[in-house]
Amino acid sequence: MDQAKHLYTFSRHDDEYELCRLEMRSFFETDTDANFISSNVEIDPSRSAFMKERLDVLIECDSIEEVATFVSTFEEDGRSFLIRCLNTMSLGGTAKIAHPDRRKIERQIGLVMPGYADLAQPEILYGIVQLGQKYLFGHLTESISVWRQHVKKPEMYSTALSTRVARAVSNIAVPHPEGIKAIDPCCGIGNVLVEAISMGIDMDGRDINPLAVLGSRKNLEHFGLTGTVTPGPIEEAPGHYDAAVIDMPYNLYTHVTREQQASILQAARTLTDKLVIVTIESMDDLLIDAGFEILDRCIAKKAHFEREVVVCR
Repeated sequence: MDQAKHLYTFSRHDDEYELCRLEMRSFFETDTDANFISSNVEIDPSRSAFMKERLDVLIECDSIEEVATFVSTFEEDGRSFLIRCLNTMSLGGTAKIAHPDRRKIERQIGLVMPGYADLAQPEILYGIVQLGQKYLFGHLTESISVWRQHVKKPEMYSTALSTRVARAVSNIAVPHPEGIKAIDPCCGIGNVLVEAISMGIDMDGRDINPLAVLGSRKNLEHFGLTGTVTPGPIEEAPGHYDAAVIDMPYNLYTHVTREQQASILQAARTLTDKLVIVTIESMDDLLIDAGFEILDRCIAKKAHFEREVVVCR
């Protein structure tokens, strides 16, 4: 079997395991219980709060010496480089490589690579990783934790989705944003909106609570993001969207009837082709009654809350 073009590594907390795998399935249409995955699908690792890096594989070898021989043939183009060994943690059945040994591997490759190394601001970043008895080498893109900048917002709710969960839910709803129009019709103070728009997802916001709308707008503006957030119930939302995210606020703040919950989902059915719903209680029967097909699901945890993330069409 040919080696996939890209290798991704992941780091997640135990209570994020299911959510990480659901995001993985959304990106790659497959998943693994390991903390790495190979795929021909190219994703910016900064999009995910769980991804550490992406290695664009140039060669797969049986030894470090073979990798060194390969890189020695590179043509010098005047740009500085840095080589990083990715075995900073166990990867599947491959044990972590100790720090001194990782530095030794990096030096062994770097000494024969044309050009000059720059440890501070390299123009090209390369990665090497051992997986089993194989060594993969290629261009390395490290994840930038943009989401960390969004943790503290001017407007916050204690029961709102955490930034990491909001980012994952955005990716699950819109894994490949090109040409996709999305909406969060119950957006609250905009945690999902902030993450989605910061990743280039074209997402509108809406909420029945005018104060929440003002909070969403304030949060977007605080981070220099531009988006449309309008007041009003989901039942009155105009237009049609490719994807929607609903973090059911109604079952957290008020006691609503099943009929009212059904109304929200029925409105969502005419509003969107794809729905990702986050709920603290089972809504399978209401989703099916509204005409949705349940495709996938997982449990997302935050402190003492357990929320179910359900993907529907």
